[in-house]
Amino acid sequence: MKGNASLFAAIDLGSNAFRLMIGQSVRRNQQIVIQEVKTLREPVRLAEGFQGGALDELALDRGWQALARFGKKLRGFEAGRVRAVATSAVREADNAQLFLTSAERHLGFRIDVISGHEEARLVYAGVAHTTPSAASMRLVVDIGGGSTELILGQGAQPLLTESIAIGSSTFGMRYFHGGCITAQGLLEAERVATVQFEKVAHRYRALGWQQAIGSSGTARMLAKVLKANGLNDDDQGGITYGGLLRLSLRLLEAGQVNQLRLAGLQPHRLNSLPGGLVVMLAAFKVFGLSQMTPSEAGLRVGVLHGLMARH
Repeated sequence: MKGNASLFAAIDLGSNAFRLMIGQSVRRNQQIVIQEVKTLREPVRLAEGFQGGALDELALDRGWQALARFGKKLRGFEAGRVRAVATSAVREADNAQLFLTSAERHLGFRIDVISGHEEARLVYAGVAHTTPSAASMRLVVDIGGGSTELILGQGAQPLLTESIAIGSSTFGMRYFHGGCITAQGLLEAERVATVQFEKVAHRYRALGWQQAIGSSGTARMLAKVLKANGLNDDDQGGITYGGLLRLSLRLLEAGQVNQLRLAGLQPHRLNSLPGGLVVMLAAFKVFGLSQMTPSEAGLRVGVLHGLMARH
């Protein structure tokens, strides 16, 4: 990329997709904000490659190829202006070191394997940067491919952070094998997710919040599908509990993800839809939510924010 002296880059090695975001800081209304310059997404499906506790050769190779493509876009970037973070799939993999050694070579930059709490902190930093509100308490739910981060914060300050090892890809493979959707699968997946959320929910309820925000691709996908198919309550925006219930009925009627006919659903999102939906339903139920606002910003904006703050 030419003229990249003012640019920063964040790479997110997620369980479902790898993403590269290049941004720059611009001054707007007396504030420094992050302006997106370029975003790339590679559907690596790392979590699908788990054989036992290790990533299989195909998954490793998909990851390396994607990072090689990112590396070409980042030629000429100084190391201090790039940060790559790996999340749940790499955290969990027995052969993470094998993957990382070659991954760093393909990308041309160091890769940090971050903890669930660090991931949650970065997600919140991204949300807080784009929706500044000093007074109100907000609950941020980030449903990824392999883990879900829950953050309760006020203004720029995260007060509670949790990372729970449930996600759209892992649940998709476990309960909707081969894209098959059954009532039993939906109920069991939601029950397991509910049990996991209940373990931490009391700490969040004790502090309370005024606003619920969904900061992941899962939340944006669900909001888009609910709106495009008129499934929400009273044409409300974002995600509503009634909308999620209506969507689960549509899934049951189809019986198979490939049979789904939903407006606004991108083909690469098909397989992660049932898993993402049940995790979101469980979050709505446990935290007593009726509505959630999707946020474009999340982990990558948080990483960029940290890079720019250092400069």
